[in-house]
Amino acid sequence: QVQLVESGGGLVQAGGSLRLSCVASGRTFILYAMAWFRQAPGKEREFVAAIRWSGVRTYYRDSVEGRFTISRDTAKKTVYLQMNRVKPEDTAVYYCAASTNSFNDDPTNYDYWGQGSQVTAAS
Repeated sequence: QVQLVESGGGLVQAGGSLRLSCVASGRTFILYAMAWFRQAPGKEREFVAAIRWSGVRTYYRDSVEGRFTISRDTAKKTVYLQMNRVKPEDTAVYYCAASTNSFNDDPTNYDYWGQGSQVTAAS
């Protein structure tokens, strides 16, 4: 199995920056891709960004493209989400997720999930 532990959430002023981290442990050799999803109050969980566990391919939702950057440090088994020019509509609980066979934006294809980290962008 794989365990995911997130950190780095908090309060940020609109226009500011924040970086989320997700450390993977356990059988990480089975991973195919990692992703970040988010869920705002009263809304469904939505895809934010994904990255292949090996290689360099990345994928973003349109509303964060150019502002957020997903990256990976394989040696540290850590995935990051650098959030720049944060907007109030980015406020949500952010979840790290791992897939053993898919690289896409469908949360049902992700097998392992972190506990969630609150990000609040104040206007």
